[in-house]
Amino acid sequence: MSDKGKFYITTAIAYTSRKPHIGNSYEIVLTDAIARYKRMLGYDVYFLTGTDEHGQKIEEYAKKAGVTPKEYVDKVAGEIRGICDSLNTTYDKFIRTTDDYHEKAVQKIFKKLYDQGDIYKSEYEGLYCTPCESFWTESQLDENGCCPTCHSEVKKAKEEAYFLRLSKYQKQLEEYIESNDKFIYPEARKNEMLNNFIRPGLQDLCVSRTSFKWGIPVTFDDKHVIYVWIDALSNYITAIGYDPDGSSELYKKYWPADVHIIGKDIVRFHTIYWPIMLMALGEPLPKQVYGHPWLLFGEDKMSKSKGNVIYADDLIEEFGVDAVRYYLLSEMPHASDGSISYATLIERYNSDLANTIGNLVNRTIAMQQKYFDGVIQTNDAAEPIDDEIKALALKTLGDVDRCFNEYKIADSIECILTLARRLNKYIDETMPWALAKDEDKKARLGAVLYNLLEGIRYLAILLKPYMPDTSDKIIAQLNTDRSDYDSLLNFGGLKAGDKVGQASVLFSRIDADKLIEELIAKQKAQQTEEKKLIGDISGAPKIDIDEFAKVEFRVAEIKACEPVKNSKKLLKLTLDDGSGTDRTVASGISPWYAPDDLIGKKVAVVANLKTAVLCGVESNGMILAADCGDTVKVLFVDSDMPNGAKIR
Repeated sequence: MSDKGKFYITTAIAYTSRKPHIGNSYEIVLTDAIARYKRMLGYDVYFLTGTDEHGQKIEEYAKKAGVTPKEYVDKVAGEIRGICDSLNTTYDKFIRTTDDYHEKAVQKIFKKLYDQGDIYKSEYEGLYCTPCESFWTESQLDENGCCPTCHSEVKKAKEEAYFLRLSKYQKQLEEYIESNDKFIYPEARKNEMLNNFIRPGLQDLCVSRTSFKWGIPVTFDDKHVIYVWIDALSNYITAIGYDPDGSSELYKKYWPADVHIIGKDIVRFHTIYWPIMLMALGEPLPKQVYGHPWLLFGEDKMSKSKGNVIYADDLIEEFGVDAVRYYLLSEMPHASDGSISYATLIERYNSDLANTIGNLVNRTIAMQQKYFDGVIQTNDAAEPIDDEIKALALKTLGDVDRCFNEYKIADSIECILTLARRLNKYIDETMPWALAKDEDKKARLGAVLYNLLEGIRYLAILLKPYMPDTSDKIIAQLNTDRSDYDSLLNFGGLKAGDKVGQASVLFSRIDADKLIEELIAKQKAQQTEEKKLIGDISGAPKIDIDEFAKVEFRVAEIKACEPVKNSKKLLKLTLDDGSGTDRTVASGISPWYAPDDLIGKKVAVVANLKTAVLCGVESNGMILAADCGDTVKVLFVDSDMPNGAKIR
């Protein structure tokens, strides 16, 4: 295999606020497939992923969880890395922005830009979105006056800050984008950046904060921490040893990146902020930024508040890692959003994997064993129809390469499926079982099976980037050492006289109705448990005043609070409800409240709820709380209300 040179590929680093859902996991699988394909072609690949771990939102989540920010991000970063590993991704490095070397390099970057006048100190006043960690002007808000990116409420904020001079580099960036057609990909993203953001005029960018502490300190001004943009975006160079005082050999070898694989919602940051930072540092720009679409649940974005979140580890448990990888890569269009649902996942599993690919491999290996004791025959008794198989196999090789170069990964899978379908049709056309009945046609039978086995070898090798374990299993059934990419350049790599392995089932068909019912029931049970713990009452039927009167609401003061062992969500509350006896209530609010935040507060409690045992705690009642999207808010009452007062 020839050395094609280096190929440096990165994902966006995942924010450590929550465990990522399957839509977030698409990106790491997509990037892994590209990295695996490039390695197969002979490139020296370096594949980077990791986690973004600073910011106000992390600080707030950690406080509510009753842990330090570092403890919080350690846990979530571990979950994110675990998902990457469970999806069988082959990253070369997993960077965390809390890594010591990264923090030191970022501080040097900030100081260099400040010293040369590209960062200056001023004051910012604007509308701030905490989830996105972004400032917005009135004109940029959505139709409801909320953040245009995540549609959360924005708040007025004013603080001293350092700014990066984006305006200084506007013309240089515009000229670069216009003269490098493939820098922003696909084309629609490029036009959006130029027309909507760059040409109207760039505002200088806030790059420090004083309103929170969980960030990398500015070395020369201890009131400030370095804001997300310089911190997070710099990971692509700090991970491979960039240092303003002298970079590593690894950096000199791999930078600039060949492609940043990112979601379409963060294209602006990677094609405006990041290039300008590099221009200011005097470093080369990445060769390409590919903004991929989103994976939706049906037609909606995944959201805990909508109850439509699916996690990679749950799907892997049901379908296996290769089937999940296959679905993610085959279902996402090149330039529009993809969709996931249990029904479509099972449909693809049964049709593409169990039937088209799995059944083809199984029956071909079984026929080779049955008719020739597994020994591969020559292809001497060829007929014109065989040329179609050879031609399509070689064409598939070129089609897949073209698709990968354009990041049309779903299209590349369809090319491979086309070959598999043609091989299945070839079986129906040549009818090996009929040939086996005529001794005079034994040579022809051997040739037919040879073409099938060789076609399957093409499938096995080409499937490697998508389904690596399945590829290995098919190669094992073929029992061949001709499993490298270069061996596909000529049709006929299998050797007559070699013996195939034993046939085994790659994918067993799934009873769709039964599994969908089980999965939906499981999802509903999880949602019900969460809602029970926080007292969710959405969608309740209408009741009359007599039924309402049966519920006894009373004011209670929280005297003590502690986490419940072996539970990630429950807090044990000790309440004074005016009865003279302490009341114990278990409430699933620990992701949003630390125990110290609650002690002394007064709440509304359902006092006549039947006793329930939750994780070993006998809970006598329920405090009222509101489900507010991805967070929960406890209903606190006026501190002047006496304990035990009845709420009507």
